[in-house]
Amino acid sequence: MDDHYKILGLQRNASREDIKEAFRKMALKFHPDKHSQSPKAVRDNATLTFKQLSEAYEILSDHRKRADYDLRSSYSSVNKRSSHGGYGYGYTHNNYGYKGGASQSHSHGFVSNLEIALRFFTTRAFLLNFAFAGALIGGIYVFDMGREALWRVHNSGKSFEAAMESIEKAKTHKDKT
Repeated sequence: MDDHYKILGLQRNASREDIKEAFRKMALKFHPDKHSQSPKAVRDNATLTFKQLSEAYEILSDHRKRADYDLRSSYSSVNKRSSHGGYGYGYTHNNYGYKGGASQSHSHGFVSNLEIALRFFTTRAFLLNFAFAGALIGGIYVFDMGREALWRVHNSGKSFEAAMESIEKAKTHKDKT
């Protein structure tokens, strides 16, 4: 995964204005039209760099895409550091700091997994499915309550158990005759 902040020469806490200005400066420098008369290798490198700049700008200028990118990049950096085992320096969420042994890497994994779970549970599709399931369960409850209310209307004074006993007595009486 390319580091979009590095491509634009920015820090992770850059504002939208900083991102826009950095993209504008870099785009002017690497725009393919500017390098149309350059040798093929330079032209191809400029085109590739311009595409990377455009992708970085597209993601970092949109607050939702940026939040998703930040989450994914912090999660992958935690996994890379924890896979090396032991100790090391690395990016941890919002600051640079010392990463201690196994217990700390497990807590970062837990936080990242918790963030992923929260993102899943707050997606539109999950919430719509959850609302649909709630409506179904509510409908089943209302139907069951309505069935019980109908029973009481048609069988006033009798409990369900008493009615079942009278049905059993009628069956045994019918079997004897």
